[in-house]
Amino acid sequence: MPKVKKRDGKDTEDKNNMRPALTPEARENQLIYLATELAEQQLKDGTASSQVITHYLKLGSSKEKLEKEILEKQKDLISAKTEALQSAKHIEELYEKAVAAMQRYSGHYDESEPEDEDEDEE
Repeated sequence: MPKVKKRDGKDTEDKNNMRPALTPEARENQLIYLATELAEQQLKDGTASSQVITHYLKLGSSKEKLEKEILEKQKDLISAKTEALQSAKHIEELYEKAVAAMQRYSGHYDESEPEDEDEDEE
């Protein structure tokens, strides 16, 4: 984003010349950026509302940091469980193929007959 000089001599990003977002996610990120910048300016000027001050105080608390860490661990756990389920499914498929190969090898399996017919004949 282009930098412009303010009257006080500090460089800041020109928020009016911000490129339009191409996706809803990008637009959301732009709005979050603008809101954070405004909150920062209000905090510096001493004009921030009690809600803004409380919000940023909570973000800095040890409880908030612990909750973020717990959420990250839960995210990792969900990923691990998903991988384990996929691995179990793959192993089950391998076992089925191994059993079918052993049946063919021992002569108990006829490829012309469907597997379910063995149950009907008994």
